[in-house]
Amino acid sequence: MSREVTIGIEIHCELKTKTKMFSGAPVSFGAQANTNTSVIDLGHPGTLPCVNREAVRLAIKACAGLHCTIDPLVKFDRKNYYYSDLPKGFQITQQFHPIGKDGYVTIETEDGKKNVRIERIHMEEDTAKQFHKDTGTYIDFNRAGTPLVEIVSRPDMHSAAEAAAYVEALRRTLFYLNVSDVKMEEGSMRCDINISLSYDPEKLGTKVEIKNLNSIANVQKAVQAEIERQNAALDAGEEIIQSTRRYDEPSKQTVLMRKKEGTVDYKYFPEPNIFPIRLDQAWIDSIVNSLEELPEQRLSRFEKDYGLSSYDATVLVNDRDMADFYEEVMKHTKAAKKAANWVIGDLSAWLNKNGLNFAKNPADPKAIARLITLIEDGSISGKQGKVVFEEVMKGADPDQVIKEKGMIQVSDDGALLEMINKVLDENPKSIEDFKNGKNRAVGFLMGQVMKASKGQANPKKANQLLTQELSKR
Repeated sequence: MSREVTIGIEIHCELKTKTKMFSGAPVSFGAQANTNTSVIDLGHPGTLPCVNREAVRLAIKACAGLHCTIDPLVKFDRKNYYYSDLPKGFQITQQFHPIGKDGYVTIETEDGKKNVRIERIHMEEDTAKQFHKDTGTYIDFNRAGTPLVEIVSRPDMHSAAEAAAYVEALRRTLFYLNVSDVKMEEGSMRCDINISLSYDPEKLGTKVEIKNLNSIANVQKAVQAEIERQNAALDAGEEIIQSTRRYDEPSKQTVLMRKKEGTVDYKYFPEPNIFPIRLDQAWIDSIVNSLEELPEQRLSRFEKDYGLSSYDATVLVNDRDMADFYEEVMKHTKAAKKAANWVIGDLSAWLNKNGLNFAKNPADPKAIARLITLIEDGSISGKQGKVVFEEVMKGADPDQVIKEKGMIQVSDDGALLEMINKVLDENPKSIEDFKNGKNRAVGFLMGQVMKASKGQANPKKANQLLTQELSKR
């Protein structure tokens, strides 16, 4: 009998604001250490916090996009604990009155679509960042006070694949909503995952937490490694200890950070320096009613309006910048499938080769659309299109490239028949081979036709005419 795996995930996501949660200090990733600070965020005596309106607006967007009930009464609480990356000695959060609750995220599983419930979304401020080196521990307070939402799921996931799918779906939604840049590698989105194993689905096993996973791939790897570790320990008769662990990439294992002997009492109490705020319902409604198109909505529209397969639509929608570029291309062509193939295939490969992504894509969507049209109408072959594409990516006009390289395809029946009959007259042995059922002869003759036309014969039309002429001989 296999053990039931139960997974819950807490995600901290930095909001896309210009200033901190409770001060006017700037938010800027990569700035020189300890330059984006404020006496408010550092907890100097006599300073008072002021709630960032834009952070509240973005939190409401996150709640709406994740189907949560939004609480119009905003209240903050103090979470009291001492740690070196927490300059005030407490964190301002929303323990008792989260801004959103009872939402869900839809994920794709082996058994189809599944809703993972979201218990709550609350606003809080980020901590500073520590750097542990041989010469000591250093602290950068630039991050202290950065606006966050913490998104807490219900324990609805039961495999590493489901955990990864949940994090990816959440990341994609928040990015589409422009709530956050969700760059896990920069720490603007961080995952803490709780895992327990039990034979009894009604009774959870001992919970183990994996902290600070920094990529979707590592979410799946870490969860799978921890499931295997706990199964092996339980099979050996060992007890699972409540603990916090991290994922070690070189060894592909989870490593103990610290044991947990009980629930920490943070002695929460209402934040005395921020009075409760009653949000205007009309303001909330205006935010909810003006949300950007959500990923699932765009996916459905791509399949319906462009006739794309579920696979192609999903690949495009998973990268918002790629999907945006595809839509720009589609303003200038009706070849939806061909356009998807070029954007997902050749263009993506070119960007990867040159260390770029779609956010820094130099291609002109109108030029890409024109290239697709030229291939579709038979002006150039697909092989020639690859050559033209390389020049288009350098900023060239596709029509000019075709003209300069003499690539215009010969599609005139008369001109093609003249070349075909000349080739047939010069290759009587191949005609005989064709009549004897050797189909390779057609390939050879087509090669001679393309050679005679210097690669400019329309392959499709030339092949049709060649077959017709062979049947007459």
